[in-house]
Amino acid sequence: MELKVKIVEKRDEREVTAKATGRQHRVAEFLVADPSGSVLLTLWDDSIDSVEPGKSYLLKNGYVSTFRNSMRLNTGRYGSLEPIDEDVEANTENNVSEKFVDSPGRF
Repeated sequence: MELKVKIVEKRDEREVTAKATGRQHRVAEFLVADPSGSVLLTLWDDSIDSVEPGKSYLLKNGYVSTFRNSMRLNTGRYGSLEPIDEDVEANTENNVSEKFVDSPGRF
């Protein structure tokens, strides 16, 4: 599945340590939106620097998960986020990350 989104804003960026390897990673959340609404997108390491607020992107092979009972959009290992020339309309009134979610899934 593919989804066109606009990066509305960059939220917090933090450092985390992977339990399995002990390696340090950067993780950041971005509010992304399309005409239907908005959701938080979680990006890791170099992916953080590859996006800009105000720009539109095509998300391929992403998935939805929950973190702290809040919906999150992720690119994951097999997904990609590619810049597009289209200016995606951003509806921030319907932020689905602000609603309680208890069952993640792929899109």
